Amino acid sequence: MNKFLKESQEMMDELVANRRHFHRYPEITNVLPKTVAYIKEKLVEMGYEPQDCGTNGIVALAGGKKPGKCILIRADMDALPMPEETGLPFSSEHPGMMHACGHDFHMSMMLGACKLLKAHEDEIEGTVKICFQPNEETFGGAKDMIEHGVLENPKVDAALGIHVGPFGEPGALTFGKGPNMGSADGFDITVRGKGCHGAAPHSGISPINIGVHIYLALQELLAREINAAEQCTLTVGTMTFGDGATNVIPEEGHLRGTMRGFNKELTKFMVRRVEEIVEGTAKVFGGEASVEWLFSAPPMDSDPEFTDDVVRYAADVVGEEKLHPKKQRSTGSEDFSYFGDAVPAQIFWLGAQVDDPAMRISNHNPKVLYNEAALPYGPAVYVHCALEWLKEHK
Repeated sequence: MNKFLKESQEMMDELVANRRHFHRYPEITNVLPKTVAYIKEKLVEMGYEPQDCGTNGIVALAGGKKPGKCILIRADMDALPMPEETGLPFSSEHPGMMHACGHDFHMSMMLGACKLLKAHEDEIEGTVKICFQPNEETFGGAKDMIEHGVLENPKVDAALGIHVGPFGEPGALTFGKGPNMGSADGFDITVRGKGCHGAAPHSGISPINIGVHIYLALQELLAREINAAEQCTLTVGTMTFGDGATNVIPEEGHLRGTMRGFNKELTKFMVRRVEEIVEGTAKVFGGEASVEWLFSAPPMDSDPEFTDDVVRYAADVVGEEKLHPKKQRSTGSEDFSYFGDAVPAQIFWLGAQVDDPAMRISNHNPKVLYNEAALPYGPAVYVHCALEWLKEHK
């Protein structure tokens, strides 16, 4: 058995305790006071000197005693703004917030990796930069930390992430090469008309009518202006008009959604066409409409050479039989892609499915469950991959 996996399994009680603490007290976006305080306290206890980076990002360094390159390992910290319905004894105590995407696992596994790195610091031939990142769910945290220098001092040469999934055998790792996760661009379309009495629609301009035509025109954008060979989506997730009155045509309303894809030039084209369609459709019906772009993240592009390296190292930890290349690209998004845009990077998907197949539910669901048996694999993969990559690339 790999020595790091053995040592990680020996700290199982600690990994579980940390995971359950984070799960019980979730926080969202970059408003993470309790989470940040807890992580900093743990890091200081281990002998680290954690530094702030951007809005509630945390950075710590391991190694640096020997010359060499620098590899970044990252865990995201934010939960989702949704209620929990798992019935777990350590369910969320913060109403309307839940770790439904496994970030409680990510933080616990990273703290485990920090402990292993301290125990083996003399073996690090270079530097491991430890990154606890806020605001992954709305695609702002990685970009903010990069803008505040997380890739500098020392300069980062490569980056590795791990994301747990509610499907897959505990300890199994899935990986992609090249562009394998979609970009993400979120939009809020504001439609303005002229409110009036529902009995006299001719005296007003209905933003609902405009909104429906905008929705249909956006579907035609995908059907008629995008090459069918391209893998992309445009989804309107909410349409909100009025306050529930049956006899009132409201003044304005909103359509909110996201676009996903793998082609950066195509994304630029779609952004332009969405704005033109929204504004032009509103004018046809005598109203006005505008688009606010809420967030943007590039597609995740996993460097092939770096991927080959870390997959080879990870096999020493989990076994080759537990390593699975992705069968197809996913239009799901991860803002770890910002790191992949800057340096060679890979994000592994770590299986954490529960034993009962009937209880396996997708992430971002209020009933989602993760198997804590997966926890020890994260620290071991992080540390073994980081140390081996630094040793081979010094």
